[in-house]
Amino acid sequence: MSDAASAYHWERSFRLWDTYFALVWTATMAYVLAAESPGVPVRAVAVALLVPLVPLYVLAGRRLIQGDPPDQRQAIAYLAAALGLFLPPAVLVGETRVLTFALIPQCFMTLRLRSALVAVAVINLVPVAGWALLWRPDARDVVFNALFCLVTLVFSVALGIWTIRIIEQSQERAELIAELDASRHEIGRLSEAHGALAERERLAREIHDTLAQGFTSLVMLIQAVEAELDHDLPEARRHLRLMDETARQNLAEARALVAGGAPADLDGASLPDALGRLAARHDAALEVTGPVRTLPAGPEVVALRACQEALANARKHAGSSVPVRVSLAYADNSLTVSVRDDGSGFDPSAACGGYGLAGLRARAVEVGGTAEVHSAPGDGTVVTVRLPVVRRETP
Repeated sequence: MSDAASAYHWERSFRLWDTYFALVWTATMAYVLAAESPGVPVRAVAVALLVPLVPLYVLAGRRLIQGDPPDQRQAIAYLAAALGLFLPPAVLVGETRVLTFALIPQCFMTLRLRSALVAVAVINLVPVAGWALLWRPDARDVVFNALFCLVTLVFSVALGIWTIRIIEQSQERAELIAELDASRHEIGRLSEAHGALAERERLAREIHDTLAQGFTSLVMLIQAVEAELDHDLPEARRHLRLMDETARQNLAEARALVAGGAPADLDGASLPDALGRLAARHDAALEVTGPVRTLPAGPEVVALRACQEALANARKHAGSSVPVRVSLAYADNSLTVSVRDDGSGFDPSAACGGYGLAGLRARAVEVGGTAEVHSAPGDGTVVTVRLPVVRRETP
């Protein structure tokens, strides 16, 4: 519930309490004026003392009841003033005791439990005792009023304690709801932050596996063209064509990344075709084994990105003249792509840092696969990614 709604609900509830107080006070005045005894002068004094209770309640009582929590000194002063106005009429005219139904709840609403019990006892016992001492009624009336007073006292105490417990439970529930609401907002904030972080990681990985690799290929092709311009123009022109194709491919990948669609190489093409074009751009050979079939997008994207990363690393570290072979193997329940180069190799245990191999492994794990790197100094490098796939049943 919002703060505005809570304020409205409390204000509406308090108006009902105001109405209740006004009805009890009016009924008390009517009973006092209509009483047969004592005489008119005594009842007029009782009425005169009851009238100030209204402005006292409006000016002080309402503010105390609305306090959270009420100020105890002010509450004691207010109830002392209220009892000072109530007790004399209650002693003079027995009908005045109807007003206890309005005063007793205020004791529990403004005072601590022990103080409230004392005030309730005074409100119930003093009027009867004072009435009996002042008017000396017969024993039957005294016993009847005393029993009625005791029953009222017990009922008031029980109802007051129950009311206080309900109020305390309501306050605890309100605090719990506030804590839950704060926790919900915190969870939402953390979820939003986690989503933003995951999206940044995804974009970083996509950019690394597509645009960054493409730019690396362009740099390597430019270096090759510079070395070939003077003595091998046909080869330089071939590399220029590869540069043009790579630049166009990078542009397509950028558009696919912005649109959130499939990789440009897989757009409208099979995985072997996409790997074939990718291998051609890196001067690598492609071998496909097993029954080629359409697979879910997840494994195919991971296989393509893994091949891109492995080829880029092979050309970056092994050199453009080193033979590189790409193998794509279809099995019943798996898809395996491997990239082998005959370069100088390295010690995988000594390799640290870098985003490429870590991102490659992360991609494989996301679809339940594995990524392995086998290499040794002077023995080349093999990157192998195995991905589980579900074989589609033919109808």
